[in-house]
Amino acid sequence: MPDNNLKIEEQALSQAAEIGITSQLEAVEEINVNVRTDLLKMVQGKADSVSVVGQGLVVQKDIRVQEMELHTSNIGIDVLGSLFGGEVELDHPTDASIRVVLKEADLNRAMNSDLVRRKMPSIELNMDDGLVTLKPQQMEMQLRGNNQIMFSGEFLVQTEGKTEELAFTASALPRTDEHPILLQGLYCTKGKGIEIEFAYALMKKAKEWMNLPYFEYEGSAFRIKNFVVGEGSLTVEVEAYMRQIPSLDI
Repeated sequence: MPDNNLKIEEQALSQAAEIGITSQLEAVEEINVNVRTDLLKMVQGKADSVSVVGQGLVVQKDIRVQEMELHTSNIGIDVLGSLFGGEVELDHPTDASIRVVLKEADLNRAMNSDLVRRKMPSIELNMDDGLVTLKPQQMEMQLRGNNQIMFSGEFLVQTEGKTEELAFTASALPRTDEHPILLQGLYCTKGKGIEIEFAYALMKKAKEWMNLPYFEYEGSAFRIKNFVVGEGSLTVEVEAYMRQIPSLDI
């Protein structure tokens, strides 16, 4: 429920926003929305700030978020569109901070869901012999705490006129303020093996992704600020420059 310290109009808008967000989710354990505004700004479709805190959010089948927090300030929105679950265009871009906690089981279920498999791009590696394409087939992460991730994956490796199966595991430490991404091990578990050139190209591609200043989704830009691996859970803190509220219908 919204904060009891909110004004009547803020409570009404916050409760309506909770209903609107919940209607777009397949399931939710708890959702709290706090909108700070006044009657004049409300009529104009503006708010001083919006905070959304949720637990156990099932966005779609196999896509579950254990915890989520979103905070924005000085936001102008199509209020009616937001209440009825429509696409919400912002009057002007706004900054937001987002914190998401994913459980290991939920993360693995999502990575192997039909939805993510359809949207996940193939990995293209430029090697001396030509272009090599990796198509993900099965993936799994083990979140071991102390910021350590163990990744296992099965891929189809496509070169000109040839397709082979490959599986490998890798252990890594994500980038922190103290150190860059650290690869602790890379092991082939299926296939003829991994050439040094292939391993180098794969690590170079991973480094490119990790060092991207931001990534885009539905016209908004997102930057990973912090990435913490706990025992069986992953916490990601993101800074966002939002041109519209991302749709939950992914």
